[in-house]
Amino acid sequence: MILVPLVRFLQSVELYGTLTGLTLVHIIYGIPITTLIFRNYYRGIPDEIIEAAQVDGAGKVSMFGRLILPLSLPGFVVCGIFQFTNVWNDFLFGITVVPDPTQQPVTVALNNLAGNFSVQWNTVMASALLAAIPTALVYILLGRFFVRGLTAGSVK
Repeated sequence: MILVPLVRFLQSVELYGTLTGLTLVHIIYGIPITTLIFRNYYRGIPDEIIEAAQVDGAGKVSMFGRLILPLSLPGFVVCGIFQFTNVWNDFLFGITVVPDPTQQPVTVALNNLAGNFSVQWNTVMASALLAAIPTALVYILLGRFFVRGLTAGSVK
């Protein structure tokens, strides 16, 4: 239900088969979950902080730039990690939107390593390990922000 209209749309705007088209697809499909994450994160910010900024005379733009945006770092990290993981591990859109094997994502290349009659497991496992390193590094380097950002909107 989704892939046929998606491919037809990308063909009509001449983005089918390009990395720009694949990027656009990931941006569009990432908007709902990132919106939900930020909505829940912002609901967890105490109203007293915003009221104090209003009492101090801060306008909406000033309040957002000086108060809300600096508090949003964990939310940005959670959304960034989530989107990075989804895009890096993408198979369906990668194989559908970009038919050129030289431009497809790493997960599609991993799938293509398996032959029809025999599989060289040492090559597949080594490639899978190399493909997992970027995601592991992102979680290791940003893990403390990830946990803080996930739990920020859950406890009052």
